[in-house]
Amino acid sequence: KRDGMIGNIYSMGLALQALESTEMFYAPREWDCAQAFSVVYSHDYRQPMAIAQVLPALVGRSYLEAADLNCTRSSGTPRGEDAPAPWQCAGRPPCPSPLPPAPILVHYSIVNKLQGLHFNNTISVHVPAGSTLLKVLQAAEEKEPKVFSFQTEQTFWGPMVVSIHGLAANPEDRTYWQFLSGTDALEEGVGTYKPQDGEHIQAVFSTY
Repeated sequence: KRDGMIGNIYSMGLALQALESTEMFYAPREWDCAQAFSVVYSHDYRQPMAIAQVLPALVGRSYLEAADLNCTRSSGTPRGEDAPAPWQCAGRPPCPSPLPPAPILVHYSIVNKLQGLHFNNTISVHVPAGSTLLKVLQAAEEKEPKVFSFQTEQTFWGPMVVSIHGLAANPEDRTYWQFLSGTDALEEGVGTYKPQDGEHIQAVFSTY
């Protein structure tokens, strides 16, 4: 894409590794990686799998070169008792606990126009600022459990929503729950995406 994105933010790590490892085969010009790396630098990766895939590209090595890495500790690296201690309130009363984040309002809709009885339900919930989308789903379920119940499965990329309102995704009929902010599909999962105050999140039963 013109902004440097290759697929989506989660495919960037492996894509950069592949492009860096095969640059000798490019013709008639070299691949300009500046835009792609700017996308990676500007994203706040939180999923361990995504971090594991993007780090090799950031240090200029792919998984194919992992066997050649020299992991000898640098003599200047502090360790054990030589490492600097964390900052403390020395000589002062205990540090005060930070104030809890102010709540934000998130609008959440679940939409099914594909199978069985169609539905389109919306709820507004308050969650602390900085909460993930998963917290929004949990707040909605707690407020109206008969309507906004959901189930997740744990994956290497974090929790994945597989069922909402009793309607489960099914790989045989290629259905899944797609999450959108307004009309834009989210590129992060429910365990990492953090909605903003007043944002409208939709979970739409979709096909691929």
